[in-house]
Amino acid sequence: MKIEWNSVKRLGLGAALVALVGAGGLWSVRAADPQPLYRVASDAAVGEAALRAAIDPLFEDAAMGDTRALLVMRDGEIVAERYAPGFGPDTKLLSWSIAKSVTAVLVGLMVADGRLAIDAPVPVAAWSQPGDPRGKITLRQLLQMTSGLDHVEDGEPIQSGDTVRMLFTDGAQDMRAYAEAKPLGQAPGAHFAYSTGSSIILSDLMTRMLTNSSDPDVRRRAMAMFIDGRLKAPGKLPSLTPEYDAAGTMIGGSMMHMTTRDYGRFGELLRRQGRGPSGHQILPEKWVDFMRTPSKRNPAYGAHLWLNREGSESALMPGLAPASLFGCVGHNGQYILVSPSQRLTVVRIGMSPQKEQRVAVKAALARVIGLFPG
Repeated sequence: MKIEWNSVKRLGLGAALVALVGAGGLWSVRAADPQPLYRVASDAAVGEAALRAAIDPLFEDAAMGDTRALLVMRDGEIVAERYAPGFGPDTKLLSWSIAKSVTAVLVGLMVADGRLAIDAPVPVAAWSQPGDPRGKITLRQLLQMTSGLDHVEDGEPIQSGDTVRMLFTDGAQDMRAYAEAKPLGQAPGAHFAYSTGSSIILSDLMTRMLTNSSDPDVRRRAMAMFIDGRLKAPGKLPSLTPEYDAAGTMIGGSMMHMTTRDYGRFGELLRRQGRGPSGHQILPEKWVDFMRTPSKRNPAYGAHLWLNREGSESALMPGLAPASLFGCVGHNGQYILVSPSQRLTVVRIGMSPQKEQRVAVKAALARVIGLFPG
């Protein structure tokens, strides 16, 4: 089962914030499973004992928080897989900001179709008045988090931040309207500022390319049909389940669900330069190259994708893993890590709300990655 967005809203702000900061059970419905799956291939290019020794601390060391699932794929095949009690291969787990990378892939499909242009101003009605400087914001800038919109990702206290307000309080009924109403804080293209609001604006933009209707059900169906036909089916991601707000906008910055294996297959899609499991080109290679190209304002960030470099913000592990490594990163320690030189994709899903825990998790994941030859 998955947690429906409407069920989160019914629980109210208190429970939603508990989930956001990492203590709640809104991640998934946990089925009874007294013997969780743990398997390691005997021919995984590294010794089975060494691989188990690198994986075990992620589940057993309290300094890393709570790991729910770990998956290692090499050349597209699973070589190691472990789940915490109550979780398994069929459990859908919440993406948090891993969803941003999925959103970027969907944008790339629309660019390939000619529906969107990477350096054209984004058509947003709220920005269309003569002289409105937001009318110059481009698709590239939204993808690279350089739109200049004054979005406060993390507030202090937490409920004061724009992301929490947009997802859970006064902006939750129409997230697009909340995100698009923000004024400029910087000139477009001048400054990197990580923003879930940018992903929501992209989600609405894609929906408007598919339908002129403002009916929430029509908007949801239009987006769902596009995702099913262009990514979910050809990418063999049957569990991919986006959430939508009350206005029918996909919550493309933080609210998608997939099984751990499907997170791995999504990472493989990027590792294979847009080719699906059957070898068919789903996404243009040039778009994956664009996603992996460092932005001018933060070398550690591409287009809704983190890169293993030092930058104004860095979410991966520069110096601990290959420089070519890239990844999709979600709140409190969700990772899809892709190392092209090692033909490797590693997925970790869990709860590590403290910064020190996430540092420990990244170091442990780097040790797993470091076992494999380049």
